[in-house]
Amino acid sequence: MKKINIRRLYYHFSHKYLTLNNVVVVVALMIAAGWVWGSLGVMQRNYNLQKEVDYKEQQLQLAQLETMNMQLEQRYYKTSEYQELAARQSLGLALPGEKVLILPDNSPTVIAADQAATQQVTTSSQPLSDFQQWINFFFGANNKPTSN
Repeated sequence: MKKINIRRLYYHFSHKYLTLNNVVVVVALMIAAGWVWGSLGVMQRNYNLQKEVDYKEQQLQLAQLETMNMQLEQRYYKTSEYQELAARQSLGLALPGEKVLILPDNSPTVIAADQAATQQVTTSSQPLSDFQQWINFFFGANNKPTSN
């Protein structure tokens, strides 16, 4: 009895679903799916290549900017203004009528006093509350010049 059902199902399936039209549609769908898959692969490859091109263009622009910066720096080093400043700094030279005063480095006591003054200034300023900051903002207390 089972053999009859299998034959019957095979006959029914082959005459109802395995027609020429259905086979052509399935083959066409497979070709279309392959074409879409290939197109997506090409689009992904093009996207990756475009990212590489953009990165290379960025690197080129950066190199061109660095080159221009170096050229400007080179031109600056050739100017008489730079040569005068370099001579003043390294050789201690001065223009006629100018006097050069060379000071010694700071002593450890002076450095310690500077650090203590800096710490005193930073610790003496209490953080303001939000309400006080708003009051200062509305009444212009933030715009007042501070005495340094």
